[in-house]
Amino acid sequence: MDTEARSSLVELTGVSKSYGGVHAVRDVNFTVRAGEVHALLGENGAGKSTLMKILSGEVGGHRGEIRIDGEPVRFARPADAQRAGVAMIHQELDLVPALPIAENVFLGREPRTRFGTIDRRRMVRETARLLDRIGIALDPRRPVEELRTGEQQLVTIAKALSLDARIIVMDEPTSALSAPEIDRLFAVIAELRRAGAAVVYISHRMDEIGRVADRATVLRNGEVVAEFDARAMTAQQASEAMVGRPVEPMFRTGDGAGAGELLRVEDLAVQSRRPGRRDPAGISLRVGRGEIVGVAGLLGAGRTELLETIYGVGGRWSGRILLRGEEIRPRGPRGALRLGIAFVPEDRRVAGLALDHSVLANTVLSIVDRIARAGVVPRRRERGAAKEMVDRLGVKLASLRDPAGSLSGGNQQKVVLGRGLLTEPALLLLDEPTRGVDVGAKAEIYRLLGEAAGRGVGVLLASSEPAELIGVCHRVVVLRDGRSVRELDTASTTEAELLAFSMGDGAVEDLVAEGTS
Repeated sequence: MDTEARSSLVELTGVSKSYGGVHAVRDVNFTVRAGEVHALLGENGAGKSTLMKILSGEVGGHRGEIRIDGEPVRFARPADAQRAGVAMIHQELDLVPALPIAENVFLGREPRTRFGTIDRRRMVRETARLLDRIGIALDPRRPVEELRTGEQQLVTIAKALSLDARIIVMDEPTSALSAPEIDRLFAVIAELRRAGAAVVYISHRMDEIGRVADRATVLRNGEVVAEFDARAMTAQQASEAMVGRPVEPMFRTGDGAGAGELLRVEDLAVQSRRPGRRDPAGISLRVGRGEIVGVAGLLGAGRTELLETIYGVGGRWSGRILLRGEEIRPRGPRGALRLGIAFVPEDRRVAGLALDHSVLANTVLSIVDRIARAGVVPRRRERGAAKEMVDRLGVKLASLRDPAGSLSGGNQQKVVLGRGLLTEPALLLLDEPTRGVDVGAKAEIYRLLGEAAGRGVGVLLASSEPAELIGVCHRVVVLRDGRSVRELDTASTTEAELLAFSMGDGAVEDLVAEGTS
């Protein structure tokens, strides 16, 4: 049945929400039909998450009306929304790290035995079924803190599916997933559509929208500014609606390294301290001054372990790391910074930011020693450095004293990147630097990386997005099962080839066969 002929399962009419006189969303009308995937687009801070938190009962005090199946509803708490069939998969993962996967999936809704005790066997069994449904092989009894970010993201999807919800909001669900995992998620979404569920899909990845969505609504500054047929919408149309102006070409163009080798890694093997995972063993690569080198590979290939080891925060390792021709063994962030190495981690909320502290404190954290005089940090220099970087990156905030946790995900990412750039590094390590970042912010980040490379900074960029790696990097090193298996020149490499080498020999053979048929 065409989605136009289906009834609206969710209707938001005239919804508005303000914080201290600032409109987060203003007079928004938004509908999702049964069996439809409706994409919600906009820059970071455009109001997407606020609107969906209103729908999911996490934000109250709003004006306007919400109807489900034509009946007006008002949720005081998320549990009320869940009882009405609404589930939300957050971009920032709402899991308890110390608890096992199964306990996270059923937290607060634990199945009971006939004696009233928690039925742990059933909980483990049901979690295993949900994980199998989304195509991930994990032991439900493993603590969440042992999982990579992408695996944790899949656990949150399993948690939402456990609610048997009719309305599912997915906020950047693929931001840490590999291409095969994205395909599996899209298969699950297709199942939900066939069952008559309504899916709201929030993403900054324009290539996904046409694959998965029927309609797309664009928010800008809290207001609806455009609605498209998602299957006919172009990335350029969506991007220009989001930012309200023509969008510059996203990827940088440059000649790459020309001033000699900066970093060399030889036969690196790491004991990653992550139970149940194959430890990286056999990674070799090089980065020249002024060169941007990408690191590709599926989830668990060793990308994060590589960067963490170079920065001195990984597990025990063997092999050789040479910086400027000298062998180094970084021991912690302070030692790495002294060597001229800066790192932007994958999980900004856990490893990148002190969320309760101000944007000012987070931005200058890595340069306090440099700007201090006789052990005292001059307030004017501190504010000047932070303001210059915040302005350069276009961070949206009311004051430098705002807590970092109050910013949108994309603006948090800019703060982490800005702190790394403030150290004036020789080598910049980036792990998924544009995860959850809007198209305008991505273009700005790529521009800044291009500028850094132009100043002779070497950049090592790990990403799960083939288009990003090919568009931004001069070369890409492919990791598979913890080893470097291929080095590709991006000037003559396609996304399909990059993915095929990441997946393995069978995928490469299939690609070659397609090319010769």
